[in-house]
Amino acid sequence: MITILAEKPSVAREIARAVGATKNQDGYLSGNGYQVSWAIGHLIDLAMPEDYLTEGSSPTAELPIIPDPFTLRVRRTKDKKAYNDDPAASKQLKVIKKLFQTCESIIVATDAGREGELIFRYIYQYLESKTPFQRLWISSLTQKAIMDGLTNLQPGKNYDRLYHSAKARSEADWLIGINASRALSIAAAERAHSLGRVQTPTLALICKRHKEHEHFISSSCWQIELSHNKEGVAFKSLSIGQWKSRQEAQSTLTSLERKDSFLLVSKLDKKRMEEQPPLLFDLTGLQKQANKQLNLTAQETLDIAQKLYEKRFISYPRTSCEYIPEDLWPAIPGLILLLGQRESCSRASGTLRLERPNKRIVNSQKITDHHGLLITEVLPTALSAKENAVYDMIALRMLEALATLCVKEHSQVELQAANHAFIAKGSRMIQQGWRAVRGIFSEDDQPNESLPEFSEGDTLKIGESNLKEKRTKAPALYTEASLLTAMETAGKTLQTQNERKVLQQLGLGTASTRAAIMETLINRGYIERRKKAILPTNKGREIYEQIKDLLIASPEMTAKWELALQEIETGKMDAGEFAAQITDYTRQVTSELKAINLPDNQITDLSCPKCKIEKLHLNDRQIRCSSAACGWKQYRMICGVQLSPEDLKQLVTKNKTGLIKGLKGRSGKSFDAQLVLNDQAVSSFEFPRR
Repeated sequence: MITILAEKPSVAREIARAVGATKNQDGYLSGNGYQVSWAIGHLIDLAMPEDYLTEGSSPTAELPIIPDPFTLRVRRTKDKKAYNDDPAASKQLKVIKKLFQTCESIIVATDAGREGELIFRYIYQYLESKTPFQRLWISSLTQKAIMDGLTNLQPGKNYDRLYHSAKARSEADWLIGINASRALSIAAAERAHSLGRVQTPTLALICKRHKEHEHFISSSCWQIELSHNKEGVAFKSLSIGQWKSRQEAQSTLTSLERKDSFLLVSKLDKKRMEEQPPLLFDLTGLQKQANKQLNLTAQETLDIAQKLYEKRFISYPRTSCEYIPEDLWPAIPGLILLLGQRESCSRASGTLRLERPNKRIVNSQKITDHHGLLITEVLPTALSAKENAVYDMIALRMLEALATLCVKEHSQVELQAANHAFIAKGSRMIQQGWRAVRGIFSEDDQPNESLPEFSEGDTLKIGESNLKEKRTKAPALYTEASLLTAMETAGKTLQTQNERKVLQQLGLGTASTRAAIMETLINRGYIERRKKAILPTNKGREIYEQIKDLLIASPEMTAKWELALQEIETGKMDAGEFAAQITDYTRQVTSELKAINLPDNQITDLSCPKCKIEKLHLNDRQIRCSSAACGWKQYRMICGVQLSPEDLKQLVTKNKTGLIKGLKGRSGKSFDAQLVLNDQAVSSFEFPRR
């Protein structure tokens, strides 16, 4: 009997179908000599801090907590204030234990990546199993891919380094997250705060950009724009010189208009530009494009892509690669033909020359855990609108990647009038190439920007003229798309060229974890979405101001840890060496955080609505009366929405807030309401009249 362990029930069902295990059992499927079960994600976690403390000691007195060794235990859930073993995890673990004990061998079919490997190895280690295991490593869940994978099972030991990298990441996140969060809580007078190896540098990026945006002072300059017409072709030129005031620019323009109003062509420049087609999507690239084009969050995109993968329509989505190996190339023409049957892709599919598709995406040397995102040979049906949109995005990018070059001719003419130079630019499309797939062209590709033919010494008449104001813009607030880019390229901000070269493809987190990092920061009240922008909350800014100069907030340091984890995976670094470095780093971070002084609250000029005498104290969790005898307080987080300082001011001065939108009830449904205080200063909701 062979046991196959998948990561999720849906994946287990696809594998069971492939091997003929069709009989439903309690927690697994069986048949044809196989038992196929699943892990429901992380069944086993690292033990809690309290499990390592000596009896009677304080959780904060022994900081930093450095387990040696780390121990494992069943996943826990929080019930009120206590953590207890998750009943569902415990039940499924018993099923897996029984299967491991009664089988001859195990096939590891958890997701083929660092996290999937860790899920299996923690279960295997916790159960103290000795049953031999092999690895199923596949990039799609089609029946063909599963069967091909089962006939090419890999020895389990081939993935030991991947496991050591995953284990090192897990323990590093525990050490830094637990110790930093508790150290900051001490500094904040026991108020709960959460810091982490990746989430805190990400918060620092967001806060720093928001601060730059808020404090930016815009300045203006002026340029002269002239209109011309040559051989029936209208075009414009813009002055190279800039003027700091409108008056100076107007004076120059007036002096030009007083002359003969002719310009002399002094320089010509034509360049043929070849624009390579884009590569395949990796997960981060897909998330950025979906945010820009569909306004989806990074997490929404990942969830949709995961569903498409589990429905067998696309390859494994949690990839950081944009290429495919040579052995996948023969399948590409069939995928192009398949898209000809899909209404939304048929026209685009027809633009490709099947006999000579572009092989730029083929590079076996650049394959990481998984290849770039591809569709599979299973044509999708019955998808939701968002699933259809994301599928088409992946399909069309694949077609673009296989198309020919886009070829353009850029022309530039320098004109001279008196002592002032002007530039006219144009662009002519020679070959649309990959841009014809979706019919999306850049601004330079517009046909009306083509210039007429010129010779040096030609003169031109000035038609209309006007002044154009050019204002410097504040650094744009992060959107999810631009934040993903900043996280992805955090290593590029390093000081030395060698470090930048090494870290240019690494950053904060990995392709598969960045969405979760954003959601964690949102759930903990550090950042918020406002339309498409990502902004820090008051709580987030308060934390940032305290930790911005500390190691915990350094994106570069975190990027270096990502590099170290990759080197463990490739065998260039020993996991023990990394653990020693992380331990030293944890001690330093903990010491820095314990030394800061994070104020508990601010004293407002608002009087308590209950006692009418004492002033109110405000912090990120609540507003409360400064008198313990009075004891009035109002929590700021109400039904998923944090009350702003202005909301609280209205509540205590007018006994009623404005309309608060987006509140969520226990059923998960959203509603709008005002928060009101009665005569005893007790708050309740008041709903708007229909």
